Amino acid sequence: MIANIAGPDLIIVLIVIAVVLFGGSAIPKLARNLGSAKTEFEKGLKDAKSKAATDAPADDTTAQ
Repeated sequence: MIANIAGPDLIIVLIVIAVVLFGGSAIPKLARNLGSAKTEFEKGLKDAKSKAATDAPADDTTAQ
């Protein structure tokens, strides 16, 4: 039965549950906090990748 609830119906049910649980005024704050958390996470990934690239030993195959 639960497997039959997919697509737009599931999204509507989740939105209704979120509004009931958190209230209408808390939803924008929650969305804003999730957006800033996502931004910080992506920034951390970018910093980690750039650090890994600079810390990696150079592959010097031309000098033998």
